[in-house]
Amino acid sequence: MKTEERSDSSRPAEEPAAPAGRAGHRPDLVAAGVGALLVAVACGVGWAWQRSNGELQAQWPPLLASWNPHVGSGTPAALAVAAAVVAYGPALADRLPWRRLLLTAWATAMAWIFSLALIEGWYRGIARRLTTKHEYLRVIDRFDDIPAALRGFTDHIVVGPPGNWPAHVAGHPPGATLTFVWLDRIGLGGGAWAGVFCIVLGASGVAAVLIAVRALAGERLARRAAPFLALAPFAVWTGTSADGYFAGVAAWSIALLAVAATRRSLLAACASGLLFGWTCYLSYGLPLIALPLATVLLITRTTRPVLPFLAAALTVPLAFTLTGFAWWEAYPLLVERYYQGAGGVRPYAYWVWGNLAAATLAVGLATVAGLRRTLAATPSAALGALHPRRPAPTAEAALTLLVLAALLALLAADLSGISKAETERIWQPFYFWLLPATALLPVRGRRGWLGAQAGVALLVNHLVWTGW
Repeated sequence: MKTEERSDSSRPAEEPAAPAGRAGHRPDLVAAGVGALLVAVACGVGWAWQRSNGELQAQWPPLLASWNPHVGSGTPAALAVAAAVVAYGPALADRLPWRRLLLTAWATAMAWIFSLALIEGWYRGIARRLTTKHEYLRVIDRFDDIPAALRGFTDHIVVGPPGNWPAHVAGHPPGATLTFVWLDRIGLGGGAWAGVFCIVLGASGVAAVLIAVRALAGERLARRAAPFLALAPFAVWTGTSADGYFAGVAAWSIALLAVAATRRSLLAACASGLLFGWTCYLSYGLPLIALPLATVLLITRTTRPVLPFLAAALTVPLAFTLTGFAWWEAYPLLVERYYQGAGGVRPYAYWVWGNLAAATLAVGLATVAGLRRTLAATPSAALGALHPRRPAPTAEAALTLLVLAALLALLAADLSGISKAETERIWQPFYFWLLPATALLPVRGRRGWLGAQAGVALLVNHLVWTGW
């Protein structure tokens, strides 16, 4: 069967493959070495800092984790998935029909996430994760009357008044909690269903990213990124928190806008806007997804989807506001709550760069090498995109701009100081869009880089017990 191809004239022209010679590899290896050095320094400095006064509030910085070498029931499966993707992933990504590739990548990502989570066992790794004292499922019974709960939501954010929300409920807009309330209402209550829901939705983000990359930068680059997305190191945390679910929703918002911009689909524009509106009510930090969304319009040089996108996006804040919850009133209270807890103790001087070390572990060294290529290509890509008389960006330039937008969003979140530690899970919505940078790496070394990606995830999951 022949691979499906698009004939859309708006798709950027394909770029020649990246050079595969030694000169092309050496700077990538240097970049990966710098990433590894950053992690090593963050571990050494963090361990000494935490041991001296405990103010990092993390036992194994830069991760929120504790040292706990172990194996589990998921270990053989995780090793098998990693080995299969390294051995066969690049070839399958090159030759599978497009729709089958999307389903295969999604299924592989789910297998990878589930197997990593099951290293801790079904109960400890999946079923219990969203039922602890910090989590959403602890307050399901307080949402019997949803409108009343939303009207009083901000009254329970700050520590002090009776009945303040658990950390994660207080730290997010109520859309996050309502998701699990609705799951409970349809008979899918409890930690096991919640964990499976987050894993399946989080893994679907792989397909969303591939659809967006294909629409904006062409099928060749999307296919080259596919194995790296399926074997993402941050899968360690996708299976242990609701942030994987948030990442999936945000990814589909960007993907649908890319489809709307390249195929002139009104339905896709409205769906993208609706999902973006919902994304903003899942996490206070996710309005930053507007940066990749705006970049989609910059790459495609169209404003056609803007009005339907905005109209749909505004329905979500309108519905919440009419029901009694005001995002802009809740956010300052969240900041106050954040500084009442660990956020008020953790030093910015460490975490502003320690977060980046945690991000390095989450995206892997292959992504770091791909980001080097992204940054090297940024000046020409940016100048071409901003010049009104230049033709549409090439495939490589389009991918560069998309990855750069996600990187800028991540850096903005880092500099804000509202994400000190735990960014290995919190920043998953941004990590998804950094991984396509691996498509810029030479074809010849793909299996080696995939092995390095899998190795990071396997080492982290087997050596430490993650905090969430």
